[in-house]
Amino acid sequence: MTALVKISISIIPVFIFLSALVFLDSYKLVRMRAIVQTILAGCVVGVVCFFITSWVFRQFDWELGFYSRYISPLLEESLKACYILYLIRKKKIGFMVDGAIYGFAVGAGFAVVENIDYLISLQESNLFLWVIRGFGTAVMHGGTTSIFAILTKSVSQQQPSERVYHYVPGFLVAVAIHSFFNQFLFDPRLTTVVQLIALPVLIAIIFTRSEKALRDWLELGLDTDVLILEHIIEGRISETKIGSYLDSLKSQFPGEVVADMLCYLRIYLELAIRAKGMLMMRGAGFAYLVDVETKERFAELRYLEKSIGKTGKLAISPLLHGNTRDLWQLFLIDEK
Repeated sequence: MTALVKISISIIPVFIFLSALVFLDSYKLVRMRAIVQTILAGCVVGVVCFFITSWVFRQFDWELGFYSRYISPLLEESLKACYILYLIRKKKIGFMVDGAIYGFAVGAGFAVVENIDYLISLQESNLFLWVIRGFGTAVMHGGTTSIFAILTKSVSQQQPSERVYHYVPGFLVAVAIHSFFNQFLFDPRLTTVVQLIALPVLIAIIFTRSEKALRDWLELGLDTDVLILEHIIEGRISETKIGSYLDSLKSQFPGEVVADMLCYLRIYLELAIRAKGMLMMRGAGFAYLVDVETKERFAELRYLEKSIGKTGKLAISPLLHGNTRDLWQLFLIDEK
């Protein structure tokens, strides 16, 4: 077998699985550029793990079996999770669907580097080994990070704000699955087959639930945003609880800052409505192009954000119903 055939067998399955996830996403929540960037991030994680592992074996007299069963899962899942946490903190993951895609992309990139390392160090020509590494180990890396992203997003989106403990359940599950896989308690062929059956079923269930949640959120959120925007445009916002809240801020901020807050709220709602409309068009199979006016609105939003300052932004945050889904929708069209 040539090196090219070996590496192809060991990494193609994970990319087939990743492609299937992207295809199943009817709303096309994750752009191809973002997927490629995430795969590259996974490759970087793989390189970092390689150097850390090399250093560890120079410093400690650990057996390879002990390291692969207990230390390696902690190290690798921690570093893979870092990029997912970065995406969550930057509000680039809004639903479990895109969490699953990003997570699998990180794992795919990691698997590429790890299998290239194995190819160089083992020089093994046994076809069965590379099939197991492709359909077993590589898919496992994608699956564990995907599960971490899914569980973390599921826990955090039920809370008004993110906390460190939201990341713990997904991380523990990912490490446990990884460690169990490395125990080799069963025939590798059986483990691989079970994994190839269980992961698609799990992902299919997640996709179904997440897309239903997305439809529900679009319908409810759009109605609310339109109603509030109508009150602002028609000058009736003072009759609402939002108007009363803005009036209460006049004692804490200058009048011009409160006026900028109202302008910020209006533009925020306009962009949120456009983002939801874009998602609905995507779900119906239509393309959406961001026009010049939308880009100008984002520029104005950023200007107002600087004008009202961090304290002012914090003061009006309750009016923005700014959970991660609502902030994510703005990122969705801002990145176009």
